[in-house]
Amino acid sequence: MVQSRVEPRPLPARPRSHVSQIEERVKKALAERSTLTRDIVTEYEEKQSLGDRVADIVAEFGGSWTFIFTFGAVMVIWMLINMVVLKDRAFDPYPFILLNLVLSSLAALQAPVIMMSQNRQSAKDRVRAEHDYEINLKAELEIGQIHQKLDVFRDVQWAQLVKDQQRQIECLEKLLEGIRSAGAGG
Repeated sequence: MVQSRVEPRPLPARPRSHVSQIEERVKKALAERSTLTRDIVTEYEEKQSLGDRVADIVAEFGGSWTFIFTFGAVMVIWMLINMVVLKDRAFDPYPFILLNLVLSSLAALQAPVIMMSQNRQSAKDRVRAEHDYEINLKAELEIGQIHQKLDVFRDVQWAQLVKDQQRQIECLEKLLEGIRSAGAGG
């Protein structure tokens, strides 16, 4: 009789850690025959605060060509207004000290916001990597189970084949013996 349930190979022994917690979830999913897939991005985005979402939007815009061209245009317009339009009454005459202050302030505010967004992206990537590890580990264990089942099935088939072959040999020997006895008698 073929075994209907093959136990998974044990996972390597390790100290209790975050990885072993993942392995426990995988073992549980294997035992319950449940899936581990889930929408990581949606889960992560639901946990974000308003400040996190604003920082991501600012970082996305601040790291785009749209921002570069827009801010370049603002700088050129600023300089033209102060050098050409308001020549004698410029609010920021050449060498544009106020513009320099605005640029420095923008950089001082934008840099930490971009770094916060990058840190969140890094955390999101870690969650994705852990999820990928769970899925890959479960797939590896399931493939191992399938191999074990195939090995059991193959062993049963081989045993049956040997029995069948032994019966055929016995039949052939009886047949050959009958032919020999018929040939010796006649």
